[in-house]
Amino acid sequence: MEIIINLWKFFQINILTNPAFFVGFLVLIGYVLMDKKWYDALAGFIKAVVGYLILNVAAGGLVSNFRPILAGLKERFDLQAAVIDPYFGQSAAQSAVEEAGRSFSLMLMVLLVAFIVNIILVIFRKWTKVRTVFITGHIMVQQSSTALWLVLFAFPQLQDTQVLIILGVILGVYWSVSSNLTVEATQDLTGGAGLAIGHQQMFGVWLTDKVAPFFKSKDGKGIDEIELPGFLSIFKESIVATSILMFVFFGLIMGILGKDLMMTIDTTYGSSGGAQNYVFYILQKSLTFTVYLQILQLGVRMFVSELSESFQGISDKLLPGSMPAIDCAAVYGFGPENAVTIGFLFGTLGQFIAIMGLLVFKSPVLVITGFVPVFFDNATFAVYANHKGGFRAATIIPFLSGIIQVLGGAFAASVFQLAKYGGWHGNFDWDTIWVGFGLMMKYGGFIGVAAILLILLAIPQLQYMKNKEHYFTVAEDYEGYLEATQQ
Repeated sequence: MEIIINLWKFFQINILTNPAFFVGFLVLIGYVLMDKKWYDALAGFIKAVVGYLILNVAAGGLVSNFRPILAGLKERFDLQAAVIDPYFGQSAAQSAVEEAGRSFSLMLMVLLVAFIVNIILVIFRKWTKVRTVFITGHIMVQQSSTALWLVLFAFPQLQDTQVLIILGVILGVYWSVSSNLTVEATQDLTGGAGLAIGHQQMFGVWLTDKVAPFFKSKDGKGIDEIELPGFLSIFKESIVATSILMFVFFGLIMGILGKDLMMTIDTTYGSSGGAQNYVFYILQKSLTFTVYLQILQLGVRMFVSELSESFQGISDKLLPGSMPAIDCAAVYGFGPENAVTIGFLFGTLGQFIAIMGLLVFKSPVLVITGFVPVFFDNATFAVYANHKGGFRAATIIPFLSGIIQVLGGAFAASVFQLAKYGGWHGNFDWDTIWVGFGLMMKYGGFIGVAAILLILLAIPQLQYMKNKEHYFTVAEDYEGYLEATQQ
């Protein structure tokens, strides 16, 4: 017994509570189950761990880059400013959890339980109607982090084991049901590529697919049939798009705060005695944000590619007939080249207008846009919207999404008390349905938890009832599905 306890302690201290090694361990197990050669499995483990460590460096850099600005807003205007971005949301949630006297390592155990719940629902898909395995590793970490705080916020009296069970089940059911919602829309968009979306805007993808036809113009033109001004082409590069977007925000906010205040708050600037021109200081802060984002994306690519491949093997070997739910960027190649650009620009416009509204109506929480929601959510919506509703739908839906992201993010950061830690998750699902989940848990208690689970579990049943004959075929044999439905 003592040996078992010691082994468990070793696993808990060195792997389970260490995100980088935990992700690497999952990759290693996946490759072993795929009968990969030992050196290939080892290489996958190393790349996954290094990739996650790179992500940690980048996430820390993003936070430290923004911290002086948040401090300046607090000192000058007594404003709480929250960055609506999953990495800032993760950092804010970690700060809140630790200040509440809980260990943030609980997040990793929640992730494991949630993934097991997802697997169980797929194993029993004959009854649950769940067809998808959520395998987007970094998204699982981010969502486990924010959701952990929501449960602790709603049930501060619960012990860690109770939190682990409740949240693990809720999150696992959410991953299963929401990714399952994207199957039909993604198969239609990709022509049967055999994948679903496992990201931050899965309910948003389903909603976009349903409402896009209502925004279709009379001529029905798609994005590829519309000519755009040449200067917009610069926004195709995420480096340029991020730098311009953040320069606008840094410029507006830091211009209002003023050079003197920033010299007292930002020690790196103050130590130079203000020798650097203030505009170039703002430009440097903006470009530094872009640098950290590029580092972050490098880390994500390193470990997500390994995690996706290893989980794909698990799915193929242990869960035949299931479908992997992966990063939303996987569908960008199935739409016009300009779809991503249009989604980003109109989503940004919607966010700008909503932020102005917060200022005009003197919101106690100021939202600072984050690149991940404004780009990935709205670019994804534009791709799906264009497929079903053309150019008009691809502009209107991301614009409305941008407004929802800001207003929902401001409300969530305030009501869940994360504004004081400077961040909220910010993506579409977390500005809409997860706000509802948090409130149901806070004010409904365990009845609210039960209601959340019942609502989620009913969704795939309703999907199945609408298409009993072809519900599983659309995921397993898309060509056969097309033949059967087009006769």
